[in-house]
Amino acid sequence: MRNRRLAYSTLGVLLALALAVGVNLLADRTLFAARVDLTQQRLYTLSPGTRQVLSGLQDPITFRLFYSRKLGSEVPQYGTYAERVREMLREYVAASGGRIRLEFFDPEPFSDVEDRAMALGLQGVPVDQGGEKVYFGLAASNLTDEERNIPFFQSDRERFLEADLTRLVFELSNPTRPVIGVMSPLPLNGDPRAMMMRQPQLAQPQVILRQLRESFTVQDVAMDVQVIPAEVQILLLAHPQGLSDAAQYAVDQFVMRGGKLFLMVDPHSEMQATRPAPGGRPPTDTASSLPRLLNAWGVEAPSDQVVLDLRGAWRVRAGPQDRVQAVDYIAWFNLQGDSVNRTEIATAQIEQVTVASAGFLSAREGSGIEFIPLLTSSAQSMLVDAAKVRTEPSPTRILADFRADGHRRVIAARIRGNLRSAFPEGPPPVAEGQERPADFPAHRAATEGPANLVVANDADILEDRFWVRVQDFFGQQVASPFSGNGSFVSNLADTLAGSDAMISLRSRGEGQRPFELVDNIRRQADAQFRQSEQQLTERLTATERRLRELRQGTGGEGARNTNQTVITPEQRAEIDRAREEIAATRRQLRGVQLELRRDIETLEFWLRVFNIAFVPILLTLFAVTLAVVRSRRRAAARA
Repeated sequence: MRNRRLAYSTLGVLLALALAVGVNLLADRTLFAARVDLTQQRLYTLSPGTRQVLSGLQDPITFRLFYSRKLGSEVPQYGTYAERVREMLREYVAASGGRIRLEFFDPEPFSDVEDRAMALGLQGVPVDQGGEKVYFGLAASNLTDEERNIPFFQSDRERFLEADLTRLVFELSNPTRPVIGVMSPLPLNGDPRAMMMRQPQLAQPQVILRQLRESFTVQDVAMDVQVIPAEVQILLLAHPQGLSDAAQYAVDQFVMRGGKLFLMVDPHSEMQATRPAPGGRPPTDTASSLPRLLNAWGVEAPSDQVVLDLRGAWRVRAGPQDRVQAVDYIAWFNLQGDSVNRTEIATAQIEQVTVASAGFLSAREGSGIEFIPLLTSSAQSMLVDAAKVRTEPSPTRILADFRADGHRRVIAARIRGNLRSAFPEGPPPVAEGQERPADFPAHRAATEGPANLVVANDADILEDRFWVRVQDFFGQQVASPFSGNGSFVSNLADTLAGSDAMISLRSRGEGQRPFELVDNIRRQADAQFRQSEQQLTERLTATERRLRELRQGTGGEGARNTNQTVITPEQRAEIDRAREEIAATRRQLRGVQLELRRDIETLEFWLRVFNIAFVPILLTLFAVTLAVVRSRRRAAARA
């Protein structure tokens, strides 16, 4: 009997193995294209934008992945990442319908494969003291031998893997790019005075401009231009400070002729404020506005007020006189959640955008335009005079004076509608010493159809320090975004150009996911602390001043009595009261500082209890329940 059971068991195991092998062979032959992505974040599921780009391929593209196995053995993190890159590339091959070929290479030191990797522009990185280099890059080419590459796959850019790969395919399949003109007095292409200021990093172009060059042909437009070049389809006009009437007329007529405008004015340019004026001193005028054009087009963009927002405020270093080291600077803040318009395709998947000393926009009454907010402050905001942030702003003082008024302000908006020219009388007179171009176009009094433009009252969206960290990796500049400013600008440029295939890719995985509940509690407590601290500090300062006067023997009117050497009993009693008041005020200050973190520490404690104890308790209860059920079943079976 026992031998028969053993034979049946052995036969069952063999049949199960045969069945498993047969199912795998059958699936390999018939379901070779079937894939199921079981990862929590859908890491291997291609976005609609990628599938749109792949479906539009006309000519084949070849991917060549160069990966040194030694890199994975020396740095296991890269071994795991390399496996993900390989699987993602296989997804591209499967979704391309055979129009993408994939080749793998392992470049050994001093081999022909290593020479080929170097010739294709891939980057070798030393992993040991012997100087032996390893490779982990991708080279792509099309039928016309155009090449694009990723010199080295950085683990910091893992969440942008799909965007980087699809960008290669898009560039190789779309050789003709739209032309975007960039018109700005800001050093977006790098500051030529960088070496003179002994800040060589300022010579590098802003990362947003590098991103635009990946999808557009970027053309500089002079600030004194009389006609926007005809080949320019989109005009990025950033911080138009002191723009002449002739240049304003050129921008106006560009819009009247159907050109797409992305206008960025600013009540206070942080980029300009951190760079010295030609004389070497900090600039005194950091505001820009175009009231003539914007008012004619139905938009208000004041340049004398700045939006403050408690939600999403940046933590900055406090002043040396402050009692704490960090404070919320509510003039710099991240726009998240309902502050980003989710109904617009350009902003639907952007997690956050960072602004700095931004102004607000509004539609003029009776303008008849379609005013679509893209970025909006939270209800925890207020307006202040721009002068408070222009010259040596005090984050502590600004926070102490903050009083949210419950209103939300639009910071960036899309404008649609039939517009009339801001120059109804025609072109302005030519400046002395200048002549009109020979091909000067005829004046247009209005747009022929609905205009489409974007207006933002903050040009600091473009500055690197507010959204991206740039690090040097063996001579290669690697940009790691922590906010979605780059996606915001690139996506809007794409929609203005009529292309939206890359939008879902740029937005995918960008932006931080902060613990909003803890952040809100901290900000509320911090704002309350600043207000209480300011009142108590002023009272403490006044009491200490009075105590010094009493010790010095001051008179009733504040003049020092140099002849008085003996303190009267009344003065002694007043001195004792002042000391008691100082001690009481300091105790209140300490109490306020303790209150600042009480709510956060309580919440943190319960979160730790939940995370540490909740799962073990559940498992324990499950085990106990299972044991009780089994015990009862055994007892019932015995009965």
